[in-house]
Amino acid sequence: MALEINGKLVKVMEQVTGESRNGGWVKQEFVIETFDQYPKKVCCSVWGDKTEQLRRFQPGDDVKVSFNVESREYNERWYTEIRAWKLDPAGAVAPVQGQGGAPTYAAPQQNTGSAPAFNQGFQTASAPASPFDNNNESDDLPF
Repeated sequence: MALEINGKLVKVMEQVTGESRNGGWVKQEFVIETFDQYPKKVCCSVWGDKTEQLRRFQPGDDVKVSFNVESREYNERWYTEIRAWKLDPAGAVAPVQGQGGAPTYAAPQQNTGSAPAFNQGFQTASAPASPFDNNNESDDLPF
């Protein structure tokens, strides 16, 4: 199950390292705030070499996080983690090879209207003045 969330990077926590029977590991958590009408703060984590992707961003940057949700049990309690596997600038479509071989991204589109961001791309239809207005010639109903 792969999911995505967009938000503003609020905080990046310190890296945590450790040793397991499979070798060393590194984990870093970060918090983003969603762009919803009622913004929510979400704590995510990156593991291993994915911590390098997180270093590209500073608090205040808009990011798109691709993640999986994982749960595990320990002592009859369940713990859920949002494990990010890809971080991109918010609004980026696909990386385009720029000069010097570094990927460049499209700038995020800003919502300039009064409607919330989740309504972008949708248009509302205007209702007829009266439900009994029968001036529409294309109406093929018999009444």
